[in-house]
Amino acid sequence: MKRIVALTLNGRATEDAIAGNTLLIDYLRDTHGLTGAKKGCDGGECGACTVLVDGRPRLSCITLAASCEGTKVETIEGQAKAGRLSALQRAFHENLGTQCGFCTPGMILSATSLLRTNPDPDTDEIKTALGGNLCRCTGYVKIIQSVKAAAKAGENP
Repeated sequence: MKRIVALTLNGRATEDAIAGNTLLIDYLRDTHGLTGAKKGCDGGECGACTVLVDGRPRLSCITLAASCEGTKVETIEGQAKAGRLSALQRAFHENLGTQCGFCTPGMILSATSLLRTNPDPDTDEIKTALGGNLCRCTGYVKIIQSVKAAAKAGENP
């Protein structure tokens, strides 16, 4: 059975007819062509599908799109403004916080949520905020350095 879901997606109001059992990741990828959220484990274990719902990290592979009715959903595609990378996107690039890039969108969105509530986190706070995001390439050192560099830059994500 289809239903109408209305939400704000990357700053733009949207309203779509979707099946009631549509997962948020499928809604983003299939309906809106936003492929930054990755299908990793499909079970809420890896964090590759992380998006922000009302500013908080949410695993889109285990979230029904209909449950986001009336919310603000942000994806990695919505982080750059006017063609300019966000502070975190730049920091990940400049500090080699990404290798294969599969986990990067989820890492950046989890870190965005952290920096919005805590603009100067310490290493343990960064580790806690990124605890639900797995990286199989970097060993996390460069990821943590990237978050610290973005915090030091002082730009509000």
